[in-house]
Amino acid sequence: MHGEYKVPGGKLVVVDLEVEAGRISSFHLAGDFFLEPDTALEDINRAVTGLPDTAEVPTIAAAIRAQLPDGVQMLGFTPEAVGTAVRRALVTASTWSDFEWEVIDDPAVSPMTNLALDEVLTGRVGDGRRKPTLRIWEWDQSAVVIGSFQSYRNEVDPEGAKRHGFQVVRRISGGGAMLMGAEQIITYSLYVPSSLVAGLTFADSYAFLDDWVLQALREVGIDATYQPLNDIASPSGKIGGAAQKRLANGGVLHHATLSYDIDGQVMTEVLRIGREKLSDKGTTSAAKRVDPIRSQTGMARREILDRFIASFQKFTGAERGHVTPDELAEAEELVRTKFSTDAWLHRVP
Repeated sequence: MHGEYKVPGGKLVVVDLEVEAGRISSFHLAGDFFLEPDTALEDINRAVTGLPDTAEVPTIAAAIRAQLPDGVQMLGFTPEAVGTAVRRALVTASTWSDFEWEVIDDPAVSPMTNLALDEVLTGRVGDGRRKPTLRIWEWDQSAVVIGSFQSYRNEVDPEGAKRHGFQVVRRISGGGAMLMGAEQIITYSLYVPSSLVAGLTFADSYAFLDDWVLQALREVGIDATYQPLNDIASPSGKIGGAAQKRLANGGVLHHATLSYDIDGQVMTEVLRIGREKLSDKGTTSAAKRVDPIRSQTGMARREILDRFIASFQKFTGAERGHVTPDELAEAEELVRTKFSTDAWLHRVP
């Protein structure tokens, strides 16, 4: 059995193992990490060998720590990373290179159509009718996109939204509200099979699926990091956040919104951002909560998008593609029957 895990912001951890009578055997660790003293590699191999094949990440990590000598230096990985690679081997998880990928960067559609496309394309990847895909969002009017479980009246100021021209819509994933002003943010969706995140905790899958964009941000000069559970940040402040939805057929939707040049004052007038939420982020004003990419790079939004796409293609070998006519038709029908209805928008009053 073979398992791999790329530590977000760190190194690749690779394990090979066998299972005999319910126990891990013939275990070997490899990767591009740094480890001192180098004899600690055999200590880690011994620690994992003989563990039950049902051992979860905390158990594996504890066994490794108990075996390691004092003063050992693990750079670019952790005992938990080794445990994650072991779990991915035991459940035969896929890696990014196991798939053919597609990138979609189509012309703008309505915010509701973007939301419906997320549901349609996730379902098609889960059914095996579409390659795993990265889709860049473009939209033809400003919108507030609230999370699946958010209260409409608690999150949105209807008068402020109307005054600033923001349509209010609800997505299928959880998480917080997104203020989608024209040319102000960058949003993308990943549609992947569940095998890609097999063996990862739900929390770890967020950072795993966004590791490519951390690399892309660093390439344009932003020292980006992932802050659990779902925030992408820099030393200057928060850049954005991610959300997920997993379908019963095995399709996984992971999408993220990054601030390019957000208007903090408009945010406070459209969204009901409470003091408790702001204090939790360590700030005192909404205008300071989200640090725009533009201020850190000086690059045009389109240039940032092109660099992101190029980085993803380099990482996955993805080819350019498009939403097909039948996928778009299915999405428009979902807009009519679901996303445009009051029943959906106010499912949580």
